[in-house]
Amino acid sequence: MKNWKIIGLILIILLSVVAVSGCIGDEPSFDNSTLDVNALNITEDGTYDSKEEVAAYIKEYHKLPSNYITKSEARSLGWHGGSVEKYAPRKCIGGDSFSNRQSILPVNHAYKECDIDTLGADSRGPKRIVYSTDDYEVYYTGDHYASFEHLT
Repeated sequence: MKNWKIIGLILIILLSVVAVSGCIGDEPSFDNSTLDVNALNITEDGTYDSKEEVAAYIKEYHKLPSNYITKSEARSLGWHGGSVEKYAPRKCIGGDSFSNRQSILPVNHAYKECDIDTLGADSRGPKRIVYSTDDYEVYYTGDHYASFEHLT
């Protein structure tokens, strides 16, 4: 009887260690697609809003293209949400902080976000790029933050 208690205790300890070790240190998994930034002809004064072009621009210049304005800048032009086109023609929303509250992206980084494929569009849509402002890693979401693809 005493042996069964010891064996049971050992099993409980082993299961606890295995369960805890499976949860520690795991980074979220991503589609680790890579983007060949050299294959795109990106210039610093260009206007871009596709995921590939904006990702390449961020990687090259460590900032958003000049056709992006923050929500605050858009509000100062009369924008209250939705498409920014009628308030700021040929502009897109971008440059605001992304909090990563749910820790979907790697933690201990500061992030910014921007809209994708919205130049001249009627709505902002679900597509976003989120990028780290310290190492300029770029992530894309086509489903409004439900999942991410690592671009660079």
